[in-house]
Amino acid sequence: MKLAEALAERSDCQVRIEELKKRIVRSARVQEGEKAAEDSESLMQEMETLFTRLLELVTSINRTNSRTSFGDKRTISDVIADRDITGKKRDFLAAVADAASTRQDRYSKSEVKFVATVSVSDIQRQIDHLSKQYRELDTAIQELNWKTELV
Repeated sequence: MKLAEALAERSDCQVRIEELKKRIVRSARVQEGEKAAEDSESLMQEMETLFTRLLELVTSINRTNSRTSFGDKRTISDVIADRDITGKKRDFLAAVADAASTRQDRYSKSEVKFVATVSVSDIQRQIDHLSKQYRELDTAIQELNWKTELV
């Protein structure tokens, strides 16, 4: 199994677990004398099976990411961390740029005027650079995921 396939299955497991949780919650309590829409016991057994599979997948994915080289000195885990921090920094700067560039209409000269304390154009250039860096890292990770066998 390729790493990318395991990642897709992990995502599917997570979605199925959330759906199963909703179903179990709906069936967890009924009015006295009524019957639940679904059998809670069988749903709980299905939940156990899904969590067991999810643990297997996550363990294998993490092991593979930490053992697979990405370039000379880094692993997939290192590059994923780099990509995630790049994305968080980009989102942070986008929030700052958004706050600084928000226009506030004034209806009279007596209303308070607000001015930006940061250079929105400089921040936007950094955001663009980080966005490109994020895309490039993500694409390289995805490419390697399809070439790498799951450990």
